Amino acid sequence: MKKIKTKFKDFFILKSKNNYDLRGHLREIYNQKILNKKFIFDYYSYSKKNTIRGLHLQIKNPQDKLIVVIKGKVLDICVDLRKNSKTYLQIFTKIISDKNGTSLFVPKGFAHGFLALSDENIILYKNSNYRNKSTEISIDIFDEELCLNFPKKKYVISKKDKSSISLKTFREKYQNEK
Repeated sequence: MKKIKTKFKDFFILKSKNNYDLRGHLREIYNQKILNKKFIFDYYSYSKKNTIRGLHLQIKNPQDKLIVVIKGKVLDICVDLRKNSKTYLQIFTKIISDKNGTSLFVPKGFAHGFLALSDENIILYKNSNYRNKSTEISIDIFDEELCLNFPKKKYVISKKDKSSISLKTFREKYQNEK
C-alpha cells in the first residue's frame, strides 16, 4: 500500500495492489503503519448505476473517512469546507474502483459524495467518529457554484439529498461553527 499526497492538507490517495490468483483477488485496504488513523465505525453502501450519494458532512463530531470501493466504480467527489484551509471550497474528484486499487482518506471538514458508474457498487466507509443523523447535512451536488457539470441523466437520489442545501446556505448557516 502506498500513500499519495494531494494538494489538500491531510487528504490522501491510497493505492493498493490487487493480488490475483485462481480464487479471485486479495487487496489490503488499511494499514496503520501507512495511515496512522483510528477508525471506530465502519459501514458500507450498495448503489445501482447512476446513484448519487452526497455531498454529506457531519457538522458536530466530524469524521475522518477512508473510502474503499469493494465492487464497482464511482466518481468520488469531495469539497474542502475547512474555512481556514488554503484549499477552502476547492473540489477533489477521482474515479475509484475495485479494479484500480484506489482508496481515499478524506479528513474532517470535507463534504463527501459520489456518483455510481457501474451497475453494482459496494463502498466501504471506515470512520473516525460515529454518524449522527441529527447533525449531518447534505450539500446540493448540483449546486452551480460547484461547477461539476453532470451530464443530463435520470439519477437515483435519496429524498434527503434532493432537499440538500446550497454552498451559500452552508456558509451562512454553519460557517461560524467551523
